[in-house]
Amino acid sequence: MGAEFVFLAVVLDAFSRRAVGWALGRHLDASLPLAALRMAIQSRHPLPGLVHHSDQGSQYASADYVQCLEAVPAVLSMSRAGRPWENGRCESFIKTLKQEEIDARSYGSLEELAQHLEEFMEQIYNRQRLHSALGYRSPAEFEQQQADAASASGWRPAALVLPRYQECGTGEAAR
Repeated sequence: MGAEFVFLAVVLDAFSRRAVGWALGRHLDASLPLAALRMAIQSRHPLPGLVHHSDQGSQYASADYVQCLEAVPAVLSMSRAGRPWENGRCESFIKTLKQEEIDARSYGSLEELAQHLEEFMEQIYNRQRLHSALGYRSPAEFEQQQADAASASGWRPAALVLPRYQECGTGEAAR
């Protein structure tokens, strides 16, 4: 905003690109992404085995954030330092948000920004914005088509649990 700097935490569904949780605030401490995570969990009710991926921000490694994910239970995954492409879907979302909403208008208050962000995410990004990776469908349309196809075929997704790997000095992965 013109008079102050504010922060946005967002949780995306990597499969459908849908924004499922977000929080806006004046401070970037663990409570901001935790609020976005809680919104996402409340709206999606994830099954055990959910893979949660983030960058290496200290907020995502905080005890409260990790405990919230472990309660799901989720598998925690973090990008390696200096590798923003490992969190590419979120980086792309932030770019889109800035280009299509933030830079398109000025905001008089945090409350006004919050109202416009909610409208953009719920009405525009999730329901109208087409994504090439989704066959030029919106996240909501893509999810509905996936649900319809699964219902028709009787297919149900298996819980996804990935082993944790640690980067070695030689570039090889080790368990």
